[in-house]
Amino acid sequence: MAARISGVNLPNNKRIEIGLTDIYGIGLSNAQKILDKTGVDSNIRCKDLTLEDEQKLREEIEKEFTVEGDLRREIGGSIKRLKDTGSYRGTRHARRLPARGQRTKTNNRTVRGNKRNTMGSGRRNAAEKT
Repeated sequence: MAARISGVNLPNNKRIEIGLTDIYGIGLSNAQKILDKTGVDSNIRCKDLTLEDEQKLREEIEKEFTVEGDLRREIGGSIKRLKDTGSYRGTRHARRLPARGQRTKTNNRTVRGNKRNTMGSGRRNAAEKT
């Protein structure tokens, strides 16, 4: 049976170290810290977790980390606050542009909706005229 932590079913065949990264808000370094703190072997597969290990992991994550829905709500609220105050970062978020100083002339064209097409050979137009 698949382990379920913070409302997320962990993938059965992945190592627990990698499986924990499926939880929004937990990356690889946080997953390693959680496993060290709880004493769970990082090489064990998710499907091989005992109920005690699963419970240890669940308690540690709930106690130490903001994950999934709460984290998404927190981030969304922060972005909304920036937009409401009219800050530069808020306006960049509202326009769906990079907010941290990245260049926009050559990168993120698809985000801006400025996907340039190449000219092509023009052979199709020649065929239509005849």
